[in-house]
Amino acid sequence: MSTKTGFLFSLFLSMLVAGGFTAAIATAEPGVSEFGYDYDNTDCLGCHDDDELEADTERGEALELFVDEDVLEDSVHDQLLCTDCHQGEQDFEDSPHNDGEALLLNCSGGPCHSDQVAEYEQSIHGKWFAKGDEDAASCPDCHGVHDILPAEDRNSRTNKFNLHKTCANCHESELILKSRPIHYDKAVPDFIDSIHGKALLVDGLVVAPSCNDCHGVHDILPHTDPDSRISREMVPKTCGECHVLVEDIFNASVHGKVLAKHDDSGPMCTTCHTSHVSSPPTTLAFRLQADEMCGECHEKQLAGYRDTFHGRAMALGRSDVAACYDCHGHHDIEKVDDLKSYINGDNIVETCRKCHPKANENFAGYIVHANHSDKEAYPQLYYVFWGMTTLLIGTFAFFALHTLLWLYRSMALYMSDSREWREEKTQVREDTEEFTRFTPLERFLHALVIMSFLLLVITGMPLKFYYAGWAQTMLAAMGGQAVAAVLHRIGAIITIFYMVTHISSVAWALISGRQQFKNPETGRYSLSRIGAVAFGPDSPMPGIQDVKDVIAHNKWFFGRRPKPDFDRWTYWEKFDYMAVFWGVSMIGVSGLIMWFPEFFTLFLPGWSINVAHIIHSDEALLAAGFIFTFHFFNVHFRPDKFPMDKVMFSGRISKAELIGERKKLYDRWVAEGSLDEHRAGHEWESWKKIALPLGFSAFLIGVVLMVLIYFAMASRLIGE
Repeated sequence: MSTKTGFLFSLFLSMLVAGGFTAAIATAEPGVSEFGYDYDNTDCLGCHDDDELEADTERGEALELFVDEDVLEDSVHDQLLCTDCHQGEQDFEDSPHNDGEALLLNCSGGPCHSDQVAEYEQSIHGKWFAKGDEDAASCPDCHGVHDILPAEDRNSRTNKFNLHKTCANCHESELILKSRPIHYDKAVPDFIDSIHGKALLVDGLVVAPSCNDCHGVHDILPHTDPDSRISREMVPKTCGECHVLVEDIFNASVHGKVLAKHDDSGPMCTTCHTSHVSSPPTTLAFRLQADEMCGECHEKQLAGYRDTFHGRAMALGRSDVAACYDCHGHHDIEKVDDLKSYINGDNIVETCRKCHPKANENFAGYIVHANHSDKEAYPQLYYVFWGMTTLLIGTFAFFALHTLLWLYRSMALYMSDSREWREEKTQVREDTEEFTRFTPLERFLHALVIMSFLLLVITGMPLKFYYAGWAQTMLAAMGGQAVAAVLHRIGAIITIFYMVTHISSVAWALISGRQQFKNPETGRYSLSRIGAVAFGPDSPMPGIQDVKDVIAHNKWFFGRRPKPDFDRWTYWEKFDYMAVFWGVSMIGVSGLIMWFPEFFTLFLPGWSINVAHIIHSDEALLAAGFIFTFHFFNVHFRPDKFPMDKVMFSGRISKAELIGERKKLYDRWVAEGSLDEHRAGHEWESWKKIALPLGFSAFLIGVVLMVLIYFAMASRLIGE
């Protein structure tokens, strides 16, 4: 019989082997087999102790005929006669014995292992063997042949520390795996790497389970058999043999009660912990696995959880945020209306305080599994989401059309007279007569805008597109989501700084120049003069003239009039300027609510955190998409500016460009006699070698981020 393994044995069997056989020999006459053969072991070993013994038949060549006497004497069967095991109506006088037919190997004869054999015959291994499957595990495949040792012996095949190797002989055999209905080919290696395997094989804890503790010994049954130790309803009892208190707690939980009703939807131990890949519950791997396992039954809840900071940060590998069981419990999960439930109204605040010590009742009103598409359950989230979506789609649609028309008109001009078009572009770039357009303070603040905006996008967008591979790679390079969160807040602080600085500088300019708001005849402040300054040509505030410019510019797109002349600020620049105030306000307030939720929920409802998350996320996407697409086109991508307009870094504009694009400003300076006052100095030459590479690098980073964002959005839409 070939040595095939996969059959599990316990300490009890080996004790029977050691005790039962010895008792049998004590009652038999010396030298006489229990079954009547008058042979001594020396008679058998006279031939079989020859390691060069040759077989006389084809069947004999497949057998191991050599028997090492020393090994036999060290085995648990050292007091038995050979014929106690090799029995039946056979003739041992001739060679080969029994005319070359198989000898009966009987492990259950007399007072031996009849109970164990009876169990084996009903097991999955025994049934396969009874069907004629010679590769099915039988007694010698697990226990050995002439070298059988007690299970407590560290060298025994059935010893707790060796049993996984014995099982692996079949359960890692390619022949067995391919020809048998074994659907889990990594059971043994996964067990070795599991918390159970490491406790047993690395730490040497004999209380840790081995294969037989879960599957059984001689009575192994498939998991589909209701009597199997690993069937759905029996698993808690099997695990409970070690985890006694946990079994009691689980049986009393909502999950245990469902399982007790024979409901297949109820989870069992291995639903969450899996069978052979049990990870320590404190590891990130287990926390991630637990969320996924919960989601197999609670799919909608997991989808809602994934839309929250907790779910996305967890998916990105952050282990210090709340997983499912941090709120709902572990083995003691109860329905929400049960007073023992951690998320019951009487207990939920304390549950929140495990992570948020200053949580209050309003804070606990945060919607953990929010679904913004459910109008009936969450109307406030539904309308905010669709409001932001409408704003995003509307803005993108308008400026996409605007950009395409502008690009079309530019290419049409190039195609009609490419030589003139190139000459004009060359003149703008090579003109050495330059004028100051942006002050050093304005350029410094814009540098802060670039720095903070890129930092916010790089650290924030991976959280929004947590499912994208690039998001995970990017966060890993930063040191994880926790590090990204700190950097994100630094970006927010820089944003607040440049906004406060800009508003303060504007306020100071207005205060110091307040005389311009007074009527020179009356000496009193005049609303008309205030309006003239606020909406005048030097102000970035949009006015009536901008509406006229939009109409004129769009007519130029269609070739219905010449290109309009602009003043200091174009209408698209004014839109960008006002968009900064809108974006910083929306993103800033919502970000502060999420940054300090305990404080804001002192006077706001808990769902305001959910609303803040939607606004923050969608407004950030709108800002990033707009800047990296339409702002970049207006400033850098349009043909007459490509590959990059350096005005915001140098602060200067050539006379040719000033006349070609902002002739109204040039004419106004000439009329005022202030043209020479605006001539640029020579300070740019001393530091442009630093400013331009940095500016171009920031520009390239923005382009890469734009591609990644659009790719993530497209993959999500296609996937859905």
